[in-house]
Amino acid sequence: MTYDHVKAIHIIFVVSWFAGLFYLPRLLVYHTESNARPANERDILQKEYIRMQKLLFNAIMVPAMWLTLISGTIMVYWLWWDAFASYSWLHLKLLFVLGLVAYHFTLRRLLFEVREGKFRFSGFQLRLFNEVATILLFAIVFLVVLKNTIDFLWGVAGLIAFAVIIMSAVKLVKISRERKNRK
Repeated sequence: MTYDHVKAIHIIFVVSWFAGLFYLPRLLVYHTESNARPANERDILQKEYIRMQKLLFNAIMVPAMWLTLISGTIMVYWLWWDAFASYSWLHLKLLFVLGLVAYHFTLRRLLFEVREGKFRFSGFQLRLFNEVATILLFAIVFLVVLKNTIDFLWGVAGLIAFAVIIMSAVKLVKISRERKNRK
């Protein structure tokens, strides 16, 4: 197996992991918002959401996370190990990856809470939380592609602007839905 084989595997599992990181919070939004439904409808929906969340997390997200981390570690070992200290962009990327792992396990905790009927966050708060993965994805991709901290600083400025735009869009959608529901 060559470096390029491992890199291809890494990219495939990063995409798979992110698919779950994007979709699970959305399922948590729907699960939370199902509390406003009539009891019989709510019970059916919540049972199905629990099933979908469990399958997504255990069958896709957990294996994809581990295979992403393992293949990434192999790539660092094979190609970058000798020069690891000189790649400051890689250190920063790994810091963001740790943030991604923390986000993954935060989703796991939220998943268990929702299964137990504990709804700490509103649908709107979960929609905002859903954007954390998007922001981390942008940061990681910019670092991998640009590979230097000066360009990364410009990327961070763009990332902050992007985060503000995303949060504003979520807020505007919420306002629009509230207006529509009042009519």
